[in-house]
Amino acid sequence: MKRSFTLGQNPSPLVKVMMIILFSFGSVGVVGGSFFIKKAFSSSNQPEIVTDTSRYREIRHQLLSSQNKIKHFPTEISTGFENVRLAYSPENSHSGSYFQVRLKKSPEQIQQLLTQYRKQAKHQYRGGDTNVHANLPNGVPTTFFYTSEYTAESFPPSYEILVLNAEDKGRPGFKWNHGDSSGVAIDSSASEIIYWAEKW
Repeated sequence: MKRSFTLGQNPSPLVKVMMIILFSFGSVGVVGGSFFIKKAFSSSNQPEIVTDTSRYREIRHQLLSSQNKIKHFPTEISTGFENVRLAYSPENSHSGSYFQVRLKKSPEQIQQLLTQYRKQAKHQYRGGDTNVHANLPNGVPTTFFYTSEYTAESFPPSYEILVLNAEDKGRPGFKWNHGDSSGVAIDSSASEIIYWAEKW
């Protein structure tokens, strides 16, 4: 009579220990592997967004050496500026980059800057965001309101968006698929100016 192994039989203590060890290693491998895979994907797909205003000078200096799109940005942010907000997302293989700083200035300074930048602007918009501006007749991509204290990424109508430079680096048939733009957004009523540069 042949003996056959069935599920109803009790395995030996050695087999039980081996099965527990194998299951433990398998579980650790699955959990550990999924952690590292998630970490790899999340770090490559989620760009770091810098909001620490004390890093302004460092970021500006780093970017100035590689592009002159930020030459209109202030050289530094002194302690005299109120309500300074900064948003910087460095370029990576999955996304473009943006740099934006929002400052409050005196009404006189804002009027001087508005006059200066209106003369230099190649395009002017009132409120909206990059998608709205790019879809207007002869429109160009601009930026989103990254330095807003709210989740809305569109500029309110009180902001005048002045595009100082916009370069289309897309392929034929894919206009503005790649490119960059820079400029300022000024809200005279709030005495605020936002310096921005964006690359996609």
